Amino acid sequence: GYKKGESHIVPLIIGDAVCCKMLTDILLNDHDIYVQPINYPTVPRGTERLRLTATAAHGFEDIDSLCAVLRNLWEEHHLLEAAA
Repeated sequence: GYKKGESHIVPLIIGDAVCCKMLTDILLNDHDIYVQPINYPTVPRGTERLRLTATAAHGFEDIDSLCAVLRNLWEEHHLLEAAA
């Protein structure tokens, strides 16, 4: 199930500015999903992140779709190994 949070903004830590920008480009160009990359100097180096922002226009299907795309990108680009 879904858990309530304190904010509609969910940071997804990537930890690398180049990777962060690459992921947002792929999400927009290949999946028509806009996600804002947050890089240095807005955040410290090594804490680069995606800013996931849900709105009232997003349904459970949208969230499930984003999660599936992110899961595939994580596996395809070996991001778990890169973050370790």
